[in-house]
Amino acid sequence: MKLRKVTAASAVVLALAVTATACGSDNKKDSGSSGGDKKITVGIKFDQPGIGQKTPQGYAGFDVDVATYVAGKLGYKPDQIQWKETKSADRENALSRGDVDFIAASYSITPERQQKVDFAGPYLLAHQDVLIRADDTAIKSPADLNSKKLCSVTGSTSAQNVHDKLAPKAQLQQYPTYSACLTGLQNKAIDALTTDDSILAGYASQAAFKGKFKLGGFKMTNENYGIGVKKGSDLKAKINTALEAMVSDGSWQKAVDKNFGPAKYKNEPAPKIGNIVS
Repeated sequence: MKLRKVTAASAVVLALAVTATACGSDNKKDSGSSGGDKKITVGIKFDQPGIGQKTPQGYAGFDVDVATYVAGKLGYKPDQIQWKETKSADRENALSRGDVDFIAASYSITPERQQKVDFAGPYLLAHQDVLIRADDTAIKSPADLNSKKLCSVTGSTSAQNVHDKLAPKAQLQQYPTYSACLTGLQNKAIDALTTDDSILAGYASQAAFKGKFKLGGFKMTNENYGIGVKKGSDLKAKINTALEAMVSDGSWQKAVDKNFGPAKYKNEPAPKIGNIVS
């Protein structure tokens, strides 16, 4: 009899434990729906003004605005988004490991990357360009970069591409950061800075540099920015639907104007989903 009482008590304890576990599972991260304490983790850049930047006030930039809109359409409020820095070299690994649910980080769609991850979008067509001083009238085409000091960050192929294909006599300068290149450009230590026009516009839009620089408008390459997801993820189709809605309701253009407008960035129209411009 005593044994039966102990067994019955144990059963009650077990039932309570199972109930508590079931209730606790409602707070798990879920990338398909929202509610309660559920979160979605989004990879962005933390150091690209106008694109993705961590600031004392929070996170800002075009990619942040796009990702926030997309997350909203997936059912997540802004306070349910966990922002995670994803450096360029680690983007594919972050997705394959499941560190993030999706990535919006000036992530150009390329055949090589498509073998490793899936892309929603594109949501922006950018181009390699140059940033020059606002009063510079000598650089009107890529050929004018010959004999000029052309800057890009250490490890970037942007300046080398210009040198190899368009201006073989350009004097390549490698600086540790884009901010250092901008300082050199402002001080006339260099003549031009090159990378994607969207990134250049983001830097030039900063209050400290407003009106001091201008984009060349050369469109030397096509960079189709996409939102990366894990290979085979059903988020791709959902994000594509969200991106289409962002364009149709005007939110996309508002985000472009807000983040790139001060640099007078002449953006391409919003690309159609799946249209990769080579």
